[in-house]
Amino acid sequence: MEGQQLQQVLNPHRLKSLQEWMQKSSITLTQVNGQRKYGGPPPGWQGPAPGPGCEVFISQIPCDVYEDRLIPLFQSIGTIYEFRLMMNFSGQNRGFAYAKYGDPVTASAAVMTLHHYRLPEGGSLTVRKSTEKRQLRLGDLPASTSQEELLTVLRMLSDGVEDVLLKMAGPKGREVVALVNYSSHYAASMAKKVLVQAFRKQYGISITVKWMSFSKSKHVAETGEDDCFTPPALNPHPKPSITPPHLHPQPLLHDVPAHPPVQPFFRAVGGPAGRRDETMPQAPVNHDAVSQLQWICELHRLGNPQYEVRFHRISSDGFLCFSFKVLVPGLLFPLCGVIQILPGTSIQAMKAEVYRAAAEQVIQTMCKVLNLRPF
Repeated sequence: MEGQQLQQVLNPHRLKSLQEWMQKSSITLTQVNGQRKYGGPPPGWQGPAPGPGCEVFISQIPCDVYEDRLIPLFQSIGTIYEFRLMMNFSGQNRGFAYAKYGDPVTASAAVMTLHHYRLPEGGSLTVRKSTEKRQLRLGDLPASTSQEELLTVLRMLSDGVEDVLLKMAGPKGREVVALVNYSSHYAASMAKKVLVQAFRKQYGISITVKWMSFSKSKHVAETGEDDCFTPPALNPHPKPSITPPHLHPQPLLHDVPAHPPVQPFFRAVGGPAGRRDETMPQAPVNHDAVSQLQWICELHRLGNPQYEVRFHRISSDGFLCFSFKVLVPGLLFPLCGVIQILPGTSIQAMKAEVYRAAAEQVIQTMCKVLNLRPF
């Protein structure tokens, strides 16, 4: 019955056209957390990732128009570094997408050329420069929060965290809030989706997470999706630095020490160079994250990683929400996080996807937080 309902919602001709285009053009699309992505970087890309001002926001997309129509259209302006189409669980798009070019000039040309472009399927696109917000505001934090501790925890729960700044806010200046800078808008948007649930489920703390932007007034205000935040490094009129409040050095999260005891880890992977170990484990032939994590742990003699996964709920977008805890015997603290996946064709397939996503986050955490460079 459910399959019949999806068939009624989706246009089979459009889906067939998408599949044929992908096969003909050898395009690979990856779907994660409600976004279907091409590139980032695309095959053959040379040079660094594009900087600010290179992305355009596309809205008013008909629900059954897909990448086979959109990517060639926006590629007609210039080479696309990345294209992201927002998707619903039903398989329809959510009406908006992002296209990132190699430079701001090409992005501006896309806005001038394709704004109000009329599609053969009907309707016209709205195209404008993306705000590329990269900063989140975390509110309702405990009064004992320390900046160093919060930075460590956020890097365990989300990717791309660059720095954290604590300040006092609210009518009486009693609320502890954190301004968190991310490396990209994508990283910040993914964090925005999971942090509230992660703090509540993992640590029993209810926080608020909102986008930030600098308004024309003297104070920082919370904004909606269309507002823009200029990172401090790029702000032509930077605000004075805010001195973090002197907080009590009590741990914010019971499961994560305020100062993670990582010295034993460094002893395990460091030390003077010696004779090559003939029993060194071979790198995995396949490149899935579970095999890579197992290899890293064997390489540094940390023991076999043990996974604890718990299902929590189905989100309003149809995603299955899990939390995980990975115990690595050679580390003195567990690595925790949250995952959102789309329902799969079987329980085994969904289990494999959860383990893969958990292992991927653990590898990133071990590299970023513990300064491990296994590759």
